[in-house]
Amino acid sequence: MSVNWIALVVAAILPLGTGFIWYGPLFGKVWMKESGMTEEKAKTMNPGKTYGLAVVMAFILALFIWPMVFLGGAPPDDLHGTEAFLTFKHGALHGSMLALFVVLPVFATNALFEMRSFKYVAINVGYWLVTMALMGGIINAWV
Repeated sequence: MSVNWIALVVAAILPLGTGFIWYGPLFGKVWMKESGMTEEKAKTMNPGKTYGLAVVMAFILALFIWPMVFLGGAPPDDLHGTEAFLTFKHGALHGSMLALFVVLPVFATNALFEMRSFKYVAINVGYWLVTMALMGGIINAWV
């Protein structure tokens, strides 16, 4: 399997779009309350630095998702990367599993020590669950 760099770049930009919706009209007010973010504090952000580094981090994440959706499986008939597995649904499954088994435990552990609320964890992990499912789906289906 060769890497589809365009799919990885699109997958890396995708978190900005899902974040705009997730932390805006869907859960923005609750997230701000639970995270302690204020309008004044948000206005001090350096958008170029923040969004630029966010895309770089998402690209690293996309590079990690790529082998998860294309490599593995049970030889000789069920190898990932074969036509039966090159679907959005299959990639979304892998993205979701990564979010549940990596993001959730890491984020929840940090939130426990930071004494954050369940809502805070649910909003942030929910965002990564949806985002990583979409990223995995794009990376896997766009061959």
